[in-house]
Amino acid sequence: MSKNILYNRYQRQMILKNFGEAGQQKLQQAKVLVVGAGGLGCPALQYLAAAGIGSIGIIDDDVVALSNLHRQILFTVHDIGLSKATCAAAVLQKSNPEINIIAYAERLTTQNAFSIMALYDIIIDGTDNFASRYLVNDACVLLHKTLVYGAVSQYEGQVAVFNSPGKNPVNYRDLFPHPPKENEILNCAEAGVLGVLPGIIGTMQANETIKLITGIGKPLINRMLTYNALNNQVYELELSANTETRALLPENKIAFEQTDYDWLCSATKDIQEIDASFLNGLLQLENITVIDVRELYELPAITAVVHYKIPLKQLSQNLSLINTDVVVTICQSGKRSLQAAKQLTAIFGAAKKIYSLQGGITQWQQHKMHLL
Repeated sequence: MSKNILYNRYQRQMILKNFGEAGQQKLQQAKVLVVGAGGLGCPALQYLAAAGIGSIGIIDDDVVALSNLHRQILFTVHDIGLSKATCAAAVLQKSNPEINIIAYAERLTTQNAFSIMALYDIIIDGTDNFASRYLVNDACVLLHKTLVYGAVSQYEGQVAVFNSPGKNPVNYRDLFPHPPKENEILNCAEAGVLGVLPGIIGTMQANETIKLITGIGKPLINRMLTYNALNNQVYELELSANTETRALLPENKIAFEQTDYDWLCSATKDIQEIDASFLNGLLQLENITVIDVRELYELPAITAVVHYKIPLKQLSQNLSLINTDVVVTICQSGKRSLQAAKQLTAIFGAAKKIYSLQGGITQWQQHKMHLL
């Protein structure tokens, strides 16, 4: 792009103090992936393209529907039934032909997330379901990508910057360690959303992205902003990293690809928790594997039962040890073992019966098992 075109198109932001030509060049060199071309993705995409982001990726496997049009303003009635990613890319390319726009008319999955997301500097979460949200977050952590998060429901929206480089970066799981069950929180299709709200939040996401790229202002790093459209009230929460939630993340790419995020967010496939009495009955079986998912140094030690001691974060690396049809996971209180059971069920499905000991070793001890 010639300097003349560059200045004519972007001069209103280039003349800003602390922005200038250097800021515009940073935008031109940046690569941003927007996951979801819906209510949040549409406004974010429009302003990123207009600002001159050099490369923009759009991934969405959905098609335009009439019910989208009150908030997804990149589309018209003529686009109904067509790919959102493809339509959005075409509109944006006409608006700014000097930038590079790549449309992925497919769903982001554990199998393609690494190869696609690795190409970009910043990821914008414009998803509308928890399975995709956790998938995007976990991939960003493993790939060391900054995630600009946004969410809306009814009259309220949230914006945050997760996994930004620095000491103890916060990720989505630090705020919400476990996905809610399928029917615990209504989505926009069920709860509704004011049409302008995604526009406000999506534009905020674009703003945070521009700030991150150019270095201006104070991005919402490790902070969450909540906006209420009914009264214009805004408040911020300071967020901090939680070492315990790190164990909930996939250990590596292999573990990530083996995780079934749709299953983790499903209410129809709850993990079966068992009490100490039920466990004692299972121990009479020969075909059973007991796994202590605590850290190696944690006490009390289990000595009365043959078992494996595999810390939760290393579980996916030791699947070859699980060669029985029945598996019981154990920890101190039952929280980590429940997560371990979820991971194993997501991997093995119905091929194995996976249980978690409710109440953990504490309850087992109270049941007068001689563990020490």
